[in-house]
Amino acid sequence: MFSIETFTVFLGWSTVINMGILVLAAISVMLMRETMANMHGKMFGLDSKDLSRAYFQYIAQYKLAIFIFNLVPYITLKIMT
Repeated sequence: MFSIETFTVFLGWSTVINMGILVLAAISVMLMRETMANMHGKMFGLDSKDLSRAYFQYIAQYKLAIFIFNLVPYITLKIMT
């Protein structure tokens, strides 16, 4: 069984890794928007406006998931210990 300290460290590193992935995804969308839009447009038959909305929604939902499942439990455990 994990101790609270071990789980706190796990959540901390999980938050750091997921935030890194989030930053990488956001930078990729900003710098390679046309390339990604062309590729995804051909793959899924979407126009540029729909893809921009989908990219924004993906980043927003991923950020929310990080906060709910990683950051808030990490902060809670830090407060408890």
